[in-house]
Parts: sequence; C-alpha cells; structure tokens
Amino acid sequence: MTTHAQYAPDPASAAQLCRSWSAHVDALDRHLSTDTWALAAVTVALIAYPIVRISIPVFHGIVPDVVRTVFSLI
Repeated sequence: MTTHAQYAPDPASAAQLCRSWSAHVDALDRHLSTDTWALAAVTVALIAYPIVRISIPVFHGIVPDVVRTVFSLI
C-alpha cells in the first residue's frame, strides 16, 4: 500500500461523512436561536461588504469595455 492510498477515502466513508455533515447542520438548525442566526448573517454581511467594494473596481479595471457592453446588453 502506498502512502497516498492509505489516506484515500473509499466511497462508503465519503457517503458516511456526507450523512454526518448533514446531521450536524440539522442539529445546528434545531438548536441555534433566531438571534444567533441573525448575528451570523450580520457578521457575514460585514465581512462580505468590503470584499465586494474592493473587488468590483478591480473587476471593472480588468474586464475590457467590449465584454462590459455585452454584459450590459444581457
């Protein structure tokens, strides 16, 4: 057995991991309060806002005018 083969997951363990992950998410959904979900949403928005504000001008600077014209027609 090679060193990589011992770490490669078999399909059964991958399916088990998927079921386990789903169970964890379901448990979070059942046990977290609305206030906690709201706090998480605000946190994500506060992190995403500056990233978007920085990336949009970079995107406009990189993308040629022709592509922007095609996007505006769509």
